[in-house]
Amino acid sequence: MIGIDLQNRRPIYEQVVERFQTLIVSGVLEPDSQMPSVRALAMELSINPNTIQKAYAALEQEGYIYPVKGRGNFVSGNEGLKQKKQDSIFQSLKELVVKGKELKIPCEVFIEKAKEFYQEGDVQKV
Repeated sequence: MIGIDLQNRRPIYEQVVERFQTLIVSGVLEPDSQMPSVRALAMELSINPNTIQKAYAALEQEGYIYPVKGRGNFVSGNEGLKQKKQDSIFQSLKELVVKGKELKIPCEVFIEKAKEFYQEGDVQKV
């Protein structure tokens, strides 16, 4: 379900947060379904439980999950999360376009590359 790239410079908890955000927004994890326990996920990924706890706290703060005392964490059914994630992606795209314009990359080339990457189909880790 979750993969950690130890070669990635980003903190592990951020990788966990991003992966769960994607799983939740794409509908793989359904609303009100139970999240893996902190201890079980930490053992599965061979990382410190505090790292998972930090990721879950970030997910809760952003509205992706909610806690139930004594039962664990559950996936939120908030429909606005998908729009929020899309807005974040479009903001990143806007920043890339600005950088491309600074480098004088022609619009046609930029759009063609975007189509090429979109049509590759497989999600590639960067």
